Amino acid sequence: MKKTLDEWLHHEAAGGIVLLIAALIALVIDNSPLSPLYDALLDTPMTIRIGALALDKPLLLWINDGLMAIFFFLVGLEIKKEMLAGALSDTKAAALPFLAAVGGMIAPACVYGLINAGDHTALRGWAIPAATDIAFAVGVLALLGPRVPPALKVFLLALAIIDDLGAIIIIALFYTSDLSLSALALAGLGIALLMALNLSGVTRLAPYVLVGIFIWVCVLKSGVHATLAGVVVALAIPLRAAGSAPYSPLNKVQAALHPWVTFGVAPLFAFANAGVSLEGFQLAKLVAPIPLGIALGLFIGKQIGIFGAAWLAIRAGVARMPEGATWLQLYAVGIIAGIGFTMSLFIGSLAFVDPARAADVRIGVLGGSLVSAIVGYLLLQAALNRQTPAATSA
Repeated sequence: MKKTLDEWLHHEAAGGIVLLIAALIALVIDNSPLSPLYDALLDTPMTIRIGALALDKPLLLWINDGLMAIFFFLVGLEIKKEMLAGALSDTKAAALPFLAAVGGMIAPACVYGLINAGDHTALRGWAIPAATDIAFAVGVLALLGPRVPPALKVFLLALAIIDDLGAIIIIALFYTSDLSLSALALAGLGIALLMALNLSGVTRLAPYVLVGIFIWVCVLKSGVHATLAGVVVALAIPLRAAGSAPYSPLNKVQAALHPWVTFGVAPLFAFANAGVSLEGFQLAKLVAPIPLGIALGLFIGKQIGIFGAAWLAIRAGVARMPEGATWLQLYAVGIIAGIGFTMSLFIGSLAFVDPARAADVRIGVLGGSLVSAIVGYLLLQAALNRQTPAATSA
């Protein structure tokens, strides 16, 4: 029994399944007599006080600002690892997912912008459909088993990682409140200390964690979103220890943290942010500008941007087709990348604080992600059954 459970937990699709279950539980509870308890739980005030310094936030914000910093810390570790020793370390290999990711961020934002043109408040959500959820997207590919070319999986993973990096930059540039220069200066001192630890060859995690907590508090007070502190700390973790020892602090931390984020932090975030009341819901709600812009941005914008950029890059000779993949398979992966979920919901929580707008965001993200997952899965399954060589395709 234990062996079976371990095998399931290590399956690529496990994280996406747990995320889906957490989101469904939130939807069911928020549309049941337990709805007031769900709302009261997320509004529960929690305070951490050290002397005169006090952090007082409701549980929902502790999850979104605190636990999600751990999520972004893991994302930062993955970005650094891939750029230094993975799929993004080779310029030629990285060109395709990089250009596809850029296209996959620009096109959805354009689709959303066209649908919400004229509404300056609604346009704050332009970046919501620009994100891809790694766990769900990779999970869909995993459901199709070993028939999926390994290079295609690497392409999707690299694309999603670059996509996350783009989302981090977008959050830093466009979703910040009034800045506190003193808090930013203190955060800068913390970052300098992290660099000193790295350059000094410190491999113990504790000093990085302590400095990271200090930076998180400073960034939280600065007006820049606190989750970015997680990325900064991750980039300071050494990939390799000094000398010839094979020990990798980054790999050790990543391996230890991955199951906690996959089966703890991410599902908890989904549970806290996916709840939406369907009371009095009408189909007309689906075609309201915000949910429609998000849904079409994810489903239409993502596939156009990713496949269009990839096709141009391959045809121009600046990138190469993933080994063993076909054009149809590549197109299907572009559709699957329209599963936004975690990152889209997160950006949506930054873009809109109005509960009515928040409900629109959830409807759009859930709708667009669901359609992208189903259509992408079915098309990729059909493409795998055809197995037409890329050389004979369009």
